Amino acid sequence: MKTLRSPIFITLLAACLAGTTPAWGVNREIVELQTQVQNLQTQLTQMQQSLDERMGVLKHLMDQNTDSINKVTSAITNMQTTLQKEQSDTNNHVDQLSGQLQSLNDSLDELKARLGKATKSLEDLQTAQQNMAAQANQQVQAQQQQQQQLAVPPPDVLYNNALRDYNGGNADLAKQQFSDYVKNYPNTDLAGNAYFYLAEMDFHTGNYPQAVKGYDQVLQSFPDGTKAASAELKKGFALIESGQKDAGITALRHVVQRYPRSNEAMQAKDRLRKLGVATASTGRRAE
Repeated sequence: MKTLRSPIFITLLAACLAGTTPAWGVNREIVELQTQVQNLQTQLTQMQQSLDERMGVLKHLMDQNTDSINKVTSAITNMQTTLQKEQSDTNNHVDQLSGQLQSLNDSLDELKARLGKATKSLEDLQTAQQNMAAQANQQVQAQQQQQQQLAVPPPDVLYNNALRDYNGGNADLAKQQFSDYVKNYPNTDLAGNAYFYLAEMDFHTGNYPQAVKGYDQVLQSFPDGTKAASAELKKGFALIESGQKDAGITALRHVVQRYPRSNEAMQAKDRLRKLGVATASTGRRAE
């Protein structure tokens, strides 16, 4: 049977998740779910102990039956040898030996039948135990998923908390909250902003390749979002900083072309001017 998770670990995890939920009603639901998970695991443990005890008894009986079969088989072999040696004895003696041999054969057949039934019972118990364990695991996982869903704040609350921590300089907490946002609310309008701020934090820490991936996520999934122009501008900066100058220049020129009157276009022109290249791919140097 698959190993169940430790009740203590699940209780601690649920308690940690519950600690981030501001509403008392949600905490109470999480506590009730934790209690249900604990009761379910206790019942499963008891059922497993009972099944293990029964299987132990059946295994002992099977071992005894196997020993009996081996002994009977050995006795039959000896009896057949004796019968062959005493074929010259009287018919009564032969009949007696034949009867004993038949009796032993019948005993062997009975033992084999008992062994087959015991084996079938053991297999049925093992199958039932595995099915109950699988069902219990599914219920536990469903309860845990429900706990996680209850522990996630609403999208506007989660985003505002992340933006507040980002503006306040608490980058680690902001990164975790923005990551939670795109994980739980990937299709909302603000998801593009969350991806942008995640890329910004990578940019500020010098992780330019990862920042480029984040900006691309904004451009690919939210091309018409409010952060599209800024994402392409900063992508150009990140490419240049990471040594991909030509690709960075191409990105900055695209900003000027697509958002000609935007603040991002002005910044792109300024950076291109400092690099000594034209704002368009005409071969002229920037003036």
